Amino acid sequence: MHDDLKVTVEKNYKSPKGKLVKFFENSRNKWKTKCRDSKYEIKLLKNRNRYLKKRKDELNKTVKQLEKQLSQYKLKKKHGD
Repeated sequence: MHDDLKVTVEKNYKSPKGKLVKFFENSRNKWKTKCRDSKYEIKLLKNRNRYLKKRKDELNKTVKQLEKQLSQYKLKKKHGD
C-alpha cells in the first residue's frame, strides 16, 4: 500500500484519558462477556438441535415399525375372519 494514503486521526476528547481508558475497558469487557455467553448459548442450541434430530429419526423409525406391525395385524385379522 502507499504510505502517503495512510491517515492517522487523533481525536481530542474532553474527558480525562484515565476515565476514558476505564470506560473503554469496561465496554470491551462487557462485549467479551456478551460474546462468550452467546457462543455458549449457540453451542447449547446446536447440541439440542442435534439431539432433537436424532430423536426425531428414532421416533420415525419406531412409527414405521409400528405401522408395519399394524398392517400385519390387520392382514392376519382379515384372513382370520
